[in-house]
Amino acid sequence: MKTAILGGGLSGLTIARLLAARNEDVMVLEAGERIGGLCQSFQKDGFTFDTGGSHIIFSRYQEVLLFMHEVLGCNRNECQRNTKIFYKGLFIKYPFENGLFALPKEDLFFCINEFVKAHVSSEKGEFKPPVNFKEWIYQTFGKGIAECYMVPYNEKIWNYKTDLMSAHWMEGRVPRPPVEDVIRSAIGIETEGYTHQSVFSYPLEGGIESLIHAISEPVTDRVTTGFRVTSVTQNGGKWVISDGTRNIVADRCISTIPLQYLIPMLNDVPETVRKAVDDLKYNSLISVSIGIKGQVPPVSWMYIPDEKTGMENRISFPSNFSPGTVPEGCSSVLAEITFNEGDAVSTMGDQDVIDHVTRSLTLMGIISPGSVILTGLFRHRFAYVVYDLNYLKNIEIVREYCNSIGISLVGRFSRFEYLNMDGCIRNAMDFVRGC
Repeated sequence: MKTAILGGGLSGLTIARLLAARNEDVMVLEAGERIGGLCQSFQKDGFTFDTGGSHIIFSRYQEVLLFMHEVLGCNRNECQRNTKIFYKGLFIKYPFENGLFALPKEDLFFCINEFVKAHVSSEKGEFKPPVNFKEWIYQTFGKGIAECYMVPYNEKIWNYKTDLMSAHWMEGRVPRPPVEDVIRSAIGIETEGYTHQSVFSYPLEGGIESLIHAISEPVTDRVTTGFRVTSVTQNGGKWVISDGTRNIVADRCISTIPLQYLIPMLNDVPETVRKAVDDLKYNSLISVSIGIKGQVPPVSWMYIPDEKTGMENRISFPSNFSPGTVPEGCSSVLAEITFNEGDAVSTMGDQDVIDHVTRSLTLMGIISPGSVILTGLFRHRFAYVVYDLNYLKNIEIVREYCNSIGISLVGRFSRFEYLNMDGCIRNAMDFVRGC
């Protein structure tokens, strides 16, 4: 059986590696000239940046974690997480509920008082199931943490109102914080949240793209780049995949590309399916790379909930992930801005965005005036899946249709799920096990 995989990103290459290990005939068709998708990296003048936002290697799934560690081999640096939230000029420990002690006293009282009230209401069974993401936040964290951090940050990163987002996706992703830990943090006793990512890894050299190349190494000869698929059709029980010039014939077709690209490639798609795809929501991403002479704070990454601070929702410090990402005596910052076409930021020129980010980082005290020696900017149309209130209905329509015609969907924007890197690898593993 010959299998064609659409897309040479993390999901597609993982599937190819796993199928090839079973001696299956497999080929990967990638539209770009480089593999990796959101996991590509950029190198210049001794600096290395990931172009698709900050990536780290961690997982609560031991099989996935072992897989990533094994393929990287010695090219791996282990780090202890030190993550902050920039709140009213303060560096608050992440997660927010584990850093309450450092808040201004009125905010501290507001957060802990409302958290305890929400906890009591939950224990007494007074809450109805949340109808949207905003209700879930209030029920889980209370009004204080919700209004000080959770709602403003999530509306900034998702670029979408939380009361218009579904709550279904939070189940199993963010646990209700133990009341004991929140009270401890409020009185200044050190507590740790999200312990599955408290220790993470990052490649010593080459940025996150080195993970992509490590995964693809056994199947490099089975990857065709520069193959921009224009049509996917069935003929005599076979799939014919064309870029308008070349035709690839396969017994099985697996898609890891965005549904917004896949569906227009197919013939005779029902209007209900096309509309469902059109109605799926997602965010685009701008990544701003900044190389500086000197040091940055000893922080892994930082969340920025306040719109007035800057357009960026998260900044990370690649030089704190691995010394191999910067020249000697230098450091680096990677800022992420989510947007949608038509937003003000989408019409800004690259240099205007870079200038905005450098100004805001300077005002925050992250970098010093005149320390910037290198900048870069990358835009990705598809970055985050947004779970709006109609998501479950729309994605079911699309998945049922693709299943009915025999196209398998794997990965973040083909499954149209908010999957981290480890989630993409696990999705690929589960798929291969089941096929």
